Amino acid sequence: MVRKLSLLTIFSCTWAVVLLGTANQSNAQFKLASGSAAPPAVGELQPFSSSADPGTEPAFPDPPDPSPAGREAPFTPPGMTEHYGFLSRLGVGSGISPYGIGAKGVVILGEPFDARVDSSWFFHNTGHIEVNGYNVVGDFHLATLGASLDWYPTKSVWRISPGVLFYDGNRLSGELTLDGGTNISINGTEYYSAYANPATGATPLTGKVDLGLHSHTPAFTATGGFGKFVPRSHRHWSFPSEFGVAFAGPPTINVAVAGWVCSDKRQTKCSDVGDTSTPVGKEFNDDLQSALAKWRHNLDVVHIYPIFSFSFMYSFDLPAGR
Repeated sequence: MVRKLSLLTIFSCTWAVVLLGTANQSNAQFKLASGSAAPPAVGELQPFSSSADPGTEPAFPDPPDPSPAGREAPFTPPGMTEHYGFLSRLGVGSGISPYGIGAKGVVILGEPFDARVDSSWFFHNTGHIEVNGYNVVGDFHLATLGASLDWYPTKSVWRISPGVLFYDGNRLSGELTLDGGTNISINGTEYYSAYANPATGATPLTGKVDLGLHSHTPAFTATGGFGKFVPRSHRHWSFPSEFGVAFAGPPTINVAVAGWVCSDKRQTKCSDVGDTSTPVGKEFNDDLQSALAKWRHNLDVVHIYPIFSFSFMYSFDLPAGR
């Protein structure tokens, strides 16, 4: 009898343990269904939490802030190459060269080609400069406008660019006034600027010299350089350089004179330079034309002009070209 009671007791305890385990499992499933987080399994990675409080629920990382433009930057998966087609990007910027500062605009025509418009300008007046009786006012007038086709062989950063200068207004000029008695040598002959004399109408010698650097317009250009004006990426800034030549033709030189000159220092033989009927006036003009012929001959050997510049460009995508 005692043995039967012992077996019954053991059976009752075992059945009670089974019922308690079943109840606990049902309670855990109910909590999961109501939104409670289940404890992680052994070996399972737990989500990262930005909170320093260990008692808070695990959370995923916060999403990155949107870009300032209000949209995410385009993403190119690794191993893939992004292609830039016709009018896909535009670059604008400025540059500096011996012809002054300028503005540039560049647009992509295809993977290896860009179309570019260049301008440059520099204006400067020296003001009045006086040296040994010579009163000079110099004027620098540099201005160009052209277009180029940029070709990047094998899609490299090296560039070959044929182009055309549609406008070339580069010129140097100076106005000269000689004090009375100041000597000047023309074609090896010494002349003297006349003193002002109201009785004879004599006035000191004046002149204007104009040196033009643009005898050929339009003029062809051939340049090369390093760096792309418009990067083939979503990078904005670039700093390309350029070097080459412009086939602008030989310089032109013109001289206009007025006033009186004398052939002797005592000014006993003087004449208006515009009066070629007098011996002094005729001799002065003959010497001046001979000197101009020599100067033009010497300048005739210069047919090309150097081009080199450094630019600062900002590029951006064009919505219609992508």
